[in-house]
Amino acid sequence: MKHIAIVEDEAAIRENYAEVLRAQGYQVQTYANRTTATQAFNIKLPQLVILDIGLEQEYDGGFTLCQWLRSISETLPIIFLTARDNDVDTVSGLRIGADDYLTKDISLPHLTARIAAIFRRLEVQHKPTKEDHLLLNGQLTIDSQRMTVKWQESYVDLTITEFWMVHALVKSPGHVKNRQQLMQDSKIFVDDSTITSHIKRIRKKFMQIDANFDCIETVYGMGYRWNEPKPSVSN
Repeated sequence: MKHIAIVEDEAAIRENYAEVLRAQGYQVQTYANRTTATQAFNIKLPQLVILDIGLEQEYDGGFTLCQWLRSISETLPIIFLTARDNDVDTVSGLRIGADDYLTKDISLPHLTARIAAIFRRLEVQHKPTKEDHLLLNGQLTIDSQRMTVKWQESYVDLTITEFWMVHALVKSPGHVKNRQQLMQDSKIFVDDSTITSHIKRIRKKFMQIDANFDCIETVYGMGYRWNEPKPSVSN
C-alpha cells in the first residue's frame, strides 16, 4: 500500500482529498501546517507528498517545505496542488524540485490519474523497455512506459505534465495541436498563459542539451506543432 502525505491548511479540502485517495487504496496522512508535517517526515518519509503553497500563517510555507524535502531526498515525488495559478508560482514550484504543479480546479479523477502515473513511472524505472512503448522521431526517443524523453541520447528532465505535452506533439508531427488538445492530452485545465509557460520551459530544457533545438513551433493564433529537426548547413 502506497503512503501519501497531504499538507493542506484548509480542513475540508484536506479531508476531501484524503477520502478520495483512501478509496483508491492509498494510505494517507494529513497535516495542516509545515511544522507538524516536518516533525512527521523527520521520523519517516511518505512515498509521495501533495503540498499546498500557503500554509496557515506562512504565505510560501509549501515552497519552504518542498526545498527541505528535496534536500533530504532527490527522488521523493512532490506535487503542488494549489489555488495559486500564476506563472511566477508555477515556475518557482517546479524550479525548487516539485515533480508537478497542479491547480485546485483539476478534477479528482485527473488528480488520482496523475498520482498513479507518478507511481507507475517510479515502478518501471528499472524494468526493461518494451519496443511498443517507444516513440522515435529523429534524435528524440519517448518511452511511454517509463515516461521518459531522450534528446540526442540525453535525458530531458520533464515533469509529468511536460512529458504528456511533448508526447501529444510528437505523436502527430507536423500537425498543429491547439491549447485545448494539449490540455486534454496532459489532463490539466489551465489558462492559455500557463500552457505558454509550460511550452517555454520545455524548450529551455531541450536547449540545455542542444542549443540549436527548434522542433517546437508556435503557430500564432492556433497552437503548437512538432517539426522535424532542420538539417545543419555546412560551410
